[in-house]
Formats: sequence, C-alpha cells, structure tokens
Amino acid sequence: MIRQGYPSDVDDDTYFFLLPYLLLSRQDAGQRKHPIRDVLNALFWIARTGAQWAYLPHEFPPPETVRQQAHRWFEAGCFETAAHDLRILSRVERSRNGEPTAIIIDSRTLQSTPESGHRAGFDGTKKREGTNVHLAVDTLGHLLAVLTTPAHEQDRAQVKDLCLEVQEATGVNVEVAFADQGDTGAQTALQAAEAGVELIVVKRPEASKGFILLPRRWVVERSLAWLSRFRRLGRDLERWPSTLVGFHFLAACFLLCHNLKPLFA
Repeated sequence: MIRQGYPSDVDDDTYFFLLPYLLLSRQDAGQRKHPIRDVLNALFWIARTGAQWAYLPHEFPPPETVRQQAHRWFEAGCFETAAHDLRILSRVERSRNGEPTAIIIDSRTLQSTPESGHRAGFDGTKKREGTNVHLAVDTLGHLLAVLTTPAHEQDRAQVKDLCLEVQEATGVNVEVAFADQGDTGAQTALQAAEAGVELIVVKRPEASKGFILLPRRWVVERSLAWLSRFRRLGRDLERWPSTLVGFHFLAACFLLCHNLKPLFA
C-alpha cells in the first residue's frame, strides 16, 4: 500500500475521473496484482521528479510493473482521450464552445539522452542534439496535439500534420492557427490550408530586442512553462516517441484536473 500523504498521491477527484480511461481490462482482472491507483501514483511520481524507473521508491509497485502499464496506457492514448474531455469541460466552464476554432502552435527542442539518441537530430540554430516537440494549444492554453521529430527537421514541415492532428481531435472545428516566424512561407500556408486551417504568422516588431510579449503567441509559451514543471519533460529521456507524447498528455491531465477541482466538488 502507498503510505498516506506521499508527495505524489493522486487526489480522489483526479483518480476517479481518470479511472474509466485507464481500465484496459477489468479492475478485478485475475492477472492484476497492484491497484491501479498505486500504479498511477507511481507514474505521476516519475513524471514529476524525472527519476529513472529503477529509482522508484519501495512504497510503489515494482518499477517494471509501472513501466509496462504506463506504456500500455500511452499506446492506447488513454491520457490523450482524458485530456481532450477535460479540455471540453474546462472550456464550457469558462462559457466557451467545447471545441476551439483557433489554435496556437510552437515547438521546443529537448536535449537527447542515451535512451533517445537513436532518433535524435542536430539543430544547427540552437546548437543542440535532441528532439523537437511540436505542440498545438487552444486560446486558453489547453493541449490539443503533440508531435515529435528529430531536431534537424524544419518546424514548418510539421504544420500540416499538426493541423490534421488538431482537426481529428476537435471534429474539424479549427479555422485559424497562429504561428511564429519560423513557419513563414507560401508553401507552409498552403499545407495548413489543405488541413482546413488558415495560418497566421505573428511577427516580432522590427528592430525589437529582448523579450517581447506577442499577441496570441504568449499563450503557447505559458503552456510550455506549465509543462516544464514536470521534470520528466525537461529532456528527452524516452526510448520511444509515443512515451514522450504520453507524458505530455499525462501532465496535461493533471494540470486540467487541478484547475477543475471546484467543478468536481
């Protein structure tokens, strides 16, 4: 049993909301040796601390059990589905339509590790070997889609795929995507249009220096800051890209559940 008050304990509201999404087999299945809540607590601890699986404290189920179950959840898109439903609840609670019509897209480069090195690339601009994580959020900062590529691949080449992911998640409801100057170009705009999205590039003022708060663009930067609170997302520690994507949606679920606590009550 997990001792009460352990720092990573998932609260009751979060656990009971996520439970239906995590039941890939019956809760009382014969092969189940550890309660789902204990496994979820352990996975949350890994996401928060960024520690290696082998360093999972003894209060949790065995590391290999947690790792295997986490990969099953990630491959099945359990946290992705939960995050989309939570996003709809959050938008409705704020008197918005459940599905957005506008998104903001951006990317960041995560430093590679020995585990992820086989799929890493070198970003000549940032002088970093690693993985590019491409994100799309709505105008409230809710995570909609995540793609990963080697760091040497251009951001503009992922715009169409990112828009298609968003359209699938929102029921082809998105009309506009705000992007940075790295996505400038007629070809990029045409590819976004093929996904039914108008691409609007938000540019920095000419001759500006230092930090500038750009309209719309600050929303995705804030989302990246929220996600960076989970140390597992500070570097690319994963052997498989699906695991990296899964941890992003896991983090999004916990952030949304925290924000929706008054609604659950």
